[in-house]
Amino acid sequence: MRPYELLIGLRYTRAKRRNHFISFISLISMLGIALGVAALIIVLSVMNGFQKEIRARILGVTPHLQVSSDSGQVLDWQPLLDMVAAHAGVQAAAPYIDGQGMLSLNSSVQGAMVRGIDPAAEDRLTGLSGKMKGGSLTELRPGEFGIVLGSDLARALGAQLGEKVLLITPQGQITPAGMLPRLKQFRVVGIFEVGMAPYDNALALINLADAQKLFRLGNAVSGISARLRDLDRAPEIAAELQRQLPNDLYATDWTRQNANYFRAVQMEKRMMFIILSLIVAVAAFNIVSTLVMAVTDKQADIAILRTLGASPASIMKIFMVQGVVIGLVGMLLGVVGGIVVAVNIGSIVPFIEHLFGVHFLAKDVYYINELPSDLHRTDVASVAGFSFLVSLLATLYPSWRAAQTQPAEALRYE
Repeated sequence: MRPYELLIGLRYTRAKRRNHFISFISLISMLGIALGVAALIIVLSVMNGFQKEIRARILGVTPHLQVSSDSGQVLDWQPLLDMVAAHAGVQAAAPYIDGQGMLSLNSSVQGAMVRGIDPAAEDRLTGLSGKMKGGSLTELRPGEFGIVLGSDLARALGAQLGEKVLLITPQGQITPAGMLPRLKQFRVVGIFEVGMAPYDNALALINLADAQKLFRLGNAVSGISARLRDLDRAPEIAAELQRQLPNDLYATDWTRQNANYFRAVQMEKRMMFIILSLIVAVAAFNIVSTLVMAVTDKQADIAILRTLGASPASIMKIFMVQGVVIGLVGMLLGVVGGIVVAVNIGSIVPFIEHLFGVHFLAKDVYYINELPSDLHRTDVASVAGFSFLVSLLATLYPSWRAAQTQPAEALRYE
């Protein structure tokens, strides 16, 4: 048989109250815990989804690992390419050239990050061909001076496929009139969109051989980029490659290139957990007030139980059961509600935006223009466990007060 403390505690939970205000406070406590738990699960899922989406979009354009030089140029790069590609953790590798310039079309002028690439190898690295809105990476043929622009950059210039844009680079040439920048016309052969403002606004891709001519590098490149088989092993692989590299070369992985951003997202996730936990804490205070009033309301019942032989520990367990049931039901409601919203947030947010005519995420501010969600079991378990623990702790003081009730004092005026 179940202990009588559990039976009486559950009976008190289900029984109609003489004081209806106690029932109201119990309901508010339950809903408060449900709201806090649901909010925690939803926010943590959105933060996980945000981090996952940003990482996917960043690594959809930038390589997982780069090997570069202090001087900005790697002269004898073919043996280096072979060494990086031969590593067991590297899936693909290719040379690249990084530079800066200004693009001009008619009266529009825009700054750009210019990257020289090998089109076939770049597609194996980043899968950029799947993000093309028009044209193709294969059109970047050496000697033809084609260029692929980010969608927002092309829109700002007013550039269409087939049009020619003027690329101005700071690597100038000395003339009797002084230093003049280099100018070269490029034909727009493609437009891509990755959904991140820094790249859609400013990235321009040209063929590796054209970049070598444009920036006067001869046969040199800026470095070697690589795609890894396992993203989480990036720091380990970078360290292994670093031991094989000469002193003037260094390997940098994606975790170091974007360390500040991902560290900031992780810190925001922790802070949101702490802030939203206050909702659960406030609901727990309501449980305390509910049980204190319930103890006052049940003074005669407590006295009768004590005279029948119930120990103070048994009285304490009865009221702990009552408080734990409130917290447990609220926690379960919150978990179910939080999971349902987190899983369907991709449909809920667009509906709210359409209903009220608002747009929550601007791409130029938040990097992405839709609210992602990535539900983790560990987050759900930690939130549920925290909520249950707070509810349990909230029952201790009122239950202890009930256990201190003296039968004679409680029955004096009955």
